[in-house]
Amino acid sequence: MERGRAPVGERLPTLEDVARVAGVSRATVSRVINGIRNVDPQLHEVVWEAVGQTGYVPNRLARSLVTRRTGTVALVVSDSETHDDDPFMGRFFADPYFGRVVGGLMSVLRQTGVQLALQIVGTEEGRRRLVGDLRNGQADGAIVLSLPAVDPLPRMLTEGGVPAVMIGRPGEPVPIDYVDLANETGASLAAQHLLGRGRQRIAMISGPAEVPASHDRISGFRRTMAKHGHGWVPIVAGNFTQESGEAAMRSLLESHPELDGVFVANDLMAVGALLALREAGRHVPRDIAIVGFDDSSAAVAATPALTTVRHPLEDMAAEAARLLLARIDDPGMRVSSVIYEPTLVLRESA
Repeated sequence: MERGRAPVGERLPTLEDVARVAGVSRATVSRVINGIRNVDPQLHEVVWEAVGQTGYVPNRLARSLVTRRTGTVALVVSDSETHDDDPFMGRFFADPYFGRVVGGLMSVLRQTGVQLALQIVGTEEGRRRLVGDLRNGQADGAIVLSLPAVDPLPRMLTEGGVPAVMIGRPGEPVPIDYVDLANETGASLAAQHLLGRGRQRIAMISGPAEVPASHDRISGFRRTMAKHGHGWVPIVAGNFTQESGEAAMRSLLESHPELDGVFVANDLMAVGALLALREAGRHVPRDIAIVGFDDSSAAVAATPALTTVRHPLEDMAAEAARLLLARIDDPGMRVSSVIYEPTLVLRESA
């Protein structure tokens, strides 16, 4: 069938109009608009282009009655430092990490017409209410960013039968799909780079040691340093904020003024470390080399620009979205994990 023209007139566009413009069957248009994912990606693009040309608006209420789906998934940020009645006080809007996650999720979800709803919970009551809402059909599933070291939410979701995928490894064994980074490898890359630059008095600013990603970065850093004859290295913990990185760097300078290299477990803390070093009159990288972690916008904006371990968050979030859509389609599929490999991005700080 050849592609036709968008219909002209006062009536509302229909599925048949979209099919005519796209040059495909009505059934194909229906499958694309209803988010059924066994459709050729090229046809997917053609159909959504035709939707735009015709001005067709999918009837979400009718779709939900047929598919028993809302066409919405929740991005859930579980943060023990956030109050449920005042979520804007949490870390979500202060850390470029979260914006990169949203961008990656939307790169997949917008192609299927699935909407993303943000939920930030910080109390046990808030988590119970969230699970109840999801079980009652307020969204078709959840992408979970779990910030506390010990978080009951992943287990609550799986026990409640809610389709869910985590970005980051769960803190305890839970039968939940997740996408993660090989954090030990990333920390090892940072240690090898600092040693390769001839640095010998190297320290680390870590995140909270009980958080899985932090624990892995500490382990990878220590193991690589030990392999090169450094049986002990000083480590001061921050909490992934710029302020905590600044405080940790001051502490290291006070206790170990001879430092010539520091691995910092995320870019925001590394920016704080740079501020402390500037205040102390230490030149980066001549006096002290700094390697961050994430390759976020903060790394590029820093002075000097940060050498950092790239954390491909956009790709990881996109994969999490694909896993969740597959889980919604097939609740009985086996639990999956996808682990991404980090790379080192060289800039001016080390």
